[in-house]
Amino acid sequence: MNGREETPLTAIRTGRVEYLIEVIVFLFLIVPSMLLSFFALKSATLSFLFVASSAITRDLGLLCLVLFFAWRNGEPLGLFGWTGKNLWRDAAIGLLLFMPFTAAIGYIEGTLQSAGLSAPSAMPSFLMPAGRAQTFLAFILVAVAAFAEEGIFRGYLIRRLSLITGSVPAAIVISSFIFSMGHGYEGSAGLITVGITGAVLAVIYLWRKSLAAPIVLHFLQDFVSIIVSHYFLK
Repeated sequence: MNGREETPLTAIRTGRVEYLIEVIVFLFLIVPSMLLSFFALKSATLSFLFVASSAITRDLGLLCLVLFFAWRNGEPLGLFGWTGKNLWRDAAIGLLLFMPFTAAIGYIEGTLQSAGLSAPSAMPSFLMPAGRAQTFLAFILVAVAAFAEEGIFRGYLIRRLSLITGSVPAAIVISSFIFSMGHGYEGSAGLITVGITGAVLAVIYLWRKSLAAPIVLHFLQDFVSIIVSHYFLK
């Protein structure tokens, strides 16, 4: 432009600035709704129907935005972990990791609570479906959250933050911190546990270069905590 060719270093800096602006816009859309989770327990008017419908709409909208960013930049979806390569093998890995993963996360959260960090005494009522219709909605919520949030926090944010910071570990930490912000209702012990969960899912994603295993783990964890534990076993 302006009669001058961009040097490789200038092009890299330009790309980082563009990605940074993109991420800022993305965070501007997602962070406010996540911060509301810190005040959720104080609200007596929240219902499962409202929370589930809002979460599904938000996650699908943000996933569409991520797909638009990828299309606009000419990036193949494989760069974000959306790949069919070794799909069933990676899904099986996610299934096999579920029990040790859940046990480890439960141990960490229990240890944090024993150390005095806060946690709710029971699952909030706005996350407990009642009746068949709400249980069906809960299943949709769990499925959408697994696909969309892994695509957002692991696939999209880790790639973008890696390009911006030049550090994959930094990208994992930042994306996991942002992921935890949507769980303010779980107390300080829950926030740290969710952050660690996000980091582990990120490592699995980077190891497999696919979102399949993290999606399976995310789905099973939410399915057990929202549907099984608080409906079929009540």
